[in-house]
Amino acid sequence: MTKSEIGTVILRVVLGLTFFIHGLDKFQGGIENTVGYFDFLGIPGFLAYAVALIELIGGLAMILGIGTKIVAVLFIVIMLGGIFIAKLSAGFLGDGQGAGYELDLLLLAISIYMILAESNQLSLDNLIKNKRNA
Repeated sequence: MTKSEIGTVILRVVLGLTFFIHGLDKFQGGIENTVGYFDFLGIPGFLAYAVALIELIGGLAMILGIGTKIVAVLFIVIMLGGIFIAKLSAGFLGDGQGAGYELDLLLLAISIYMILAESNQLSLDNLIKNKRNA
């Protein structure tokens, strides 16, 4: 395993863990709070459930390395929405009342990297691919 592959595993696991914890927090903290926030932003509240499920299930899938590229695309959609709908007006570092979009931008960049990166040895995607080829 090369240093680049190890780096990819680290990024994949940290990305997945970050999204998983955010999704879990949405449900544990009361999904209705997120629904209300979405409504406040002008986004249909029911989409809060979709976002939370993508974060939770997609985060777990990303950690395990299954469906990595598909999950990364979903994460990109969420991050673009977060940046342009919720956080852009607060600026990169925030406006003193709310967070900026710096974390969102970082998660967006890592998600893009996951689409561009090759399947990794330490992923279920790679294991499945190798079993098909055998």
